[in-house]
Amino acid sequence: MSFDGLFTKAMVFELKNLLQGGRINKIHHPFKNEIVLNIRSQGKNHKLLLSAHPSYARIQITNEAYENPKEPSMFCMMMRKHLEGAIMEDIQQIDLDRIVIFHLKGKNEIGDISYKQLIIEIMGRHSNIILIDKEKAMILDSIKHIPAAVNSFRTILPGQKYVFPPAQNKANPLEATEDEIKKNIDFNNGKLDRQLVNRFSGLSPLFAKEIVHRSGLANQETLPKAFLQAIQPFKRQQFNPTIVDTGTKEVFYISEIAHLNGEKRSFHSINEMLDRFYFGKAERDRVKQQAHDLERLIKNELEKNQSKLKKLRKTLEEAKNADHFKLSGELLTANLYAVKKGMEAIEVVNYYDENGAIMTIPLNPQKTPSENAQIYFSKYQKAKNAQGIVQQQIEKTHEEIDYFDHILQQLESASPKDIEEIREELAEEGYIKIKVQKRRKKPNDKPVLETYLSSDGTLIFVGKNNKQNDYLTNKFARRDEIWLHTKDIPGSHVVIRNEDPTEQTILEAANLAAYFSKAKHSSSVPVDFTKVRHVKKPSGSKPGFVIYENQQTIYVTPNPDTVIQMKHE
Repeated sequence: MSFDGLFTKAMVFELKNLLQGGRINKIHHPFKNEIVLNIRSQGKNHKLLLSAHPSYARIQITNEAYENPKEPSMFCMMMRKHLEGAIMEDIQQIDLDRIVIFHLKGKNEIGDISYKQLIIEIMGRHSNIILIDKEKAMILDSIKHIPAAVNSFRTILPGQKYVFPPAQNKANPLEATEDEIKKNIDFNNGKLDRQLVNRFSGLSPLFAKEIVHRSGLANQETLPKAFLQAIQPFKRQQFNPTIVDTGTKEVFYISEIAHLNGEKRSFHSINEMLDRFYFGKAERDRVKQQAHDLERLIKNELEKNQSKLKKLRKTLEEAKNADHFKLSGELLTANLYAVKKGMEAIEVVNYYDENGAIMTIPLNPQKTPSENAQIYFSKYQKAKNAQGIVQQQIEKTHEEIDYFDHILQQLESASPKDIEEIREELAEEGYIKIKVQKRRKKPNDKPVLETYLSSDGTLIFVGKNNKQNDYLTNKFARRDEIWLHTKDIPGSHVVIRNEDPTEQTILEAANLAAYFSKAKHSSSVPVDFTKVRHVKKPSGSKPGFVIYENQQTIYVTPNPDTVIQMKHE
């Protein structure tokens, strides 16, 4: 992972400059594996995110807004009890491991000075956040409990002694010389990047590959020199936080990554870079876990309706034979004298045809001539009636497919708080059953809209699900304000709180509409915009569905950086 020991060292350096001497004011536990500390330092408020997420474990200052649960967890209450009001005395990294200790000075229940340590272990799915009584070296609590049955070497439970993870006994790359590098690497064994990771502490595979790349034709002369050159910025604490978009994925690090091709963007700070890199990623993962059952249901409904549509189209094709059935019945009636019971077919002259063509009419040999004629008239009537009914069913099935397509898109851009509204909507539409919540919503509870600011300070509102879209367009928006939506593509409703916005504001709002749509990863996305007065919701239509007119269309390429910059809390 990019968050290696060297990266951790750089992060600790940046956090020390920002937080050392600061006071912890508030503590929140917004998600299962993540804690947010609000710290007042150097005249500013900072949100320190500590994450033990199995895929996105990290520490960073963040500007992201997190919605806190109504009831704090036991771990959160324990943290508040011991750390609210505490002073951040120091931030320490253990060697070049991904272990960071926050040294905190506070007061206990009787007002005496007490010292605590908050330890963050960034180790992938084994990551943890552990609160320690410094004097006793005893665990007060942890965000993940690890009993002896799981790990006999380290038991992470309240009341246990804290034990550091076993040392890896690797060489320190910051102290390495050319000779030491040569001694640690077997140049005849190949896989030099793996050897670097295995022999030197704090090196990720990403950075090891960069060292090998810089050495060109890697050998005993070029590799040590490239190693020392690459490690130099870490010794000087001169960092260049960069995200590389390779086209298939994004990669971040704190120094130049020359071996990766793609668009590269530098940032002023490591924290700013991480906010950009993780924008939406961890949230998408949380939403995926929360909405796994909904996603499965919706995909099943889509498949079911798509299969139904095929059958209906086949039925419609068959129904188009109505005129042929009528003709067969009429010709058979006109030739009843020539039909004998037991015949399997009869050839008759088609007197409707100008050339008097001969037509073969299949017969049921078990039926009388008049019964055979009646069968064709019955088929005609059934087919004629079916055309209208089947056409209606096809239209209804198309509506269902469009509806579930929209819901699937909304799950892709939903925040955890949006999932509850989507679940409620599906229950109201009769697709799922949900348990009655302990706390019922008040009748006047309104959906919470996401708010953005254009570059000229104009407010822009975005609906993230159908309940929000209906509320935004049909109740919240004013008649002469500007409404936007991706053209013929599932997406969010967007409203500019201005009756005559600038072209730049319309462009920025269109970027939001494109970003929160099924086409968020596409380029030149068509976005329609019109006044709210021209947007109508047909009677009896599905939630979130509208029709509109007098629209204009602009084309934009969704830009997540613009979305981040426009976010308004």
